[in-house]
Amino acid sequence: MSKNPMISIRNLYKIFGDTPDKMMELVRAGIGKEELLEAHGHVLGLQDINVDMQEGETTVVMGLSGSGKSTLIRHINRLIDPTAGEVLIQGDNVLEYDSDRLRAMRRSQMSMVFQHFALLPHRNVLENVALAPIVRGDPSESYDPEARHWLERVGLAGYEDHYPHQLSGGMQQRVGIARALTSNAPIMLMDEAFSALDPLIRTDMQDLLLELQNELAKTIVFISHDLDEALKLADHLVILKDGLVVQQDEPQHILLNPQDDYVVDFIADINRARVLRVRSIMDPISQDSFVGDVDQEASLEDVIALTGGDTSGMYRVTRAGAVVGQLDLKALVRALVRTKASDTRRAF
Repeated sequence: MSKNPMISIRNLYKIFGDTPDKMMELVRAGIGKEELLEAHGHVLGLQDINVDMQEGETTVVMGLSGSGKSTLIRHINRLIDPTAGEVLIQGDNVLEYDSDRLRAMRRSQMSMVFQHFALLPHRNVLENVALAPIVRGDPSESYDPEARHWLERVGLAGYEDHYPHQLSGGMQQRVGIARALTSNAPIMLMDEAFSALDPLIRTDMQDLLLELQNELAKTIVFISHDLDEALKLADHLVILKDGLVVQQDEPQHILLNPQDDYVVDFIADINRARVLRVRSIMDPISQDSFVGDVDQEASLEDVIALTGGDTSGMYRVTRAGAVVGQLDLKALVRALVRTKASDTRRAF
């Protein structure tokens, strides 16, 4: 793990029930989630979570319903306190914050985008976008230009005086993103932010987020149950199952090196040609003869279209015009075959 992440979660446990501290002894002794519930009436929400979230990157936490992903994100801003463990923001343990310092952190360091928008119905769009500085008591002349800028940036210029009920779901979520950006917080927490949207609108919102992230380099923690969405957005992907991290890594690496059968099944239906990038399967340059050039960020689907189905050649791989490797088309074909679980298990 990195030595200086923006967010660092260490040995985090969460047990729901009347006597969670007492149950920690049983969990550490090896009792499982089902037995803890059936025999002791407690729910094991998170178990020994260790994750680093890097500054300027998007960490996507995903898993099926009940895996603990929403519970995890709520620990970062202490909407939930853990049973054991640490949550560090730039090295400071937020569990040690008093109420004043915690409130200040939530106002200045973090913003949150919710699944169901969480707009205030009695405030207009501009007031919703400027909610954080309004709550801080900032004068309107200091935040009005910023709020209007981000409304324009998310495509809602001209809607400042409208109210949430006058907007579509996608437009309301754009207001939510503009509100998060107007707060100027370096960390954005996004809990199933696009799950309530129709597929086409959801794709537009993902593209907008990628565009904004390329420009702003926020530290984003994004919760999702959709693997396609996770692979599209994530710099770092964390897969949860029953409150445990089963694998975390750069998404391309997980696709090519699943750690167990659960992850294999999880990624089974992914269109690998559309998701995998040339950089993930290229080799060091070792020859002089090539049939053409491809960018390292090109998808394998792009390369297949380029070849016209001929898998006998070798392509030179470039990045910003510089040669960085070569792509054997036979390696491309092998990468499209469903991967078995890796024989090597890594502890995180």
